[in-house]
Amino acid sequence: MSSPYHKEEQPIPERVDDLMLRDDDPESSNEDTNRAASSVRDIASRIPESLSAIGRDISRTIEKAISAKDDYVVAVKVSPESQEKLEALVQAGVFRNRAEAAGFLIEEGIKTQSALFERVRQKLSEIERLRAELRGLIADRTV
Repeated sequence: MSSPYHKEEQPIPERVDDLMLRDDDPESSNEDTNRAASSVRDIASRIPESLSAIGRDISRTIEKAISAKDDYVVAVKVSPESQEKLEALVQAGVFRNRAEAAGFLIEEGIKTQSALFERVRQKLSEIERLRAELRGLIADRTV
């Protein structure tokens, strides 16, 4: 019985996937069943090989991370244009990934701007000297 407050629920039909074989389906033949079973066995036989490959990939990644102890990971935002340039270097096969391409470009930029970094180093030394001087003044007043 249906009312505005209690709607009669319609039964939900069972979803049938193309890969499902039903026992009650007269069109399903023994050949279909055998073919499906063969496919399942084939896929199942590949699972250990796939797991082994995944394990090797993980091992290589860990070894690379351990051996790269002098490398640092830095997250940076780049413009869409820069992203395209990095991707182009990867697609061309110059680098394995965008991180390597970005690392190379950063290194090259630092080399190119060596005069700037020398000046920054000098200014930082001067700042540290002034800080030490101020700490000395404060230490003298507290004595």
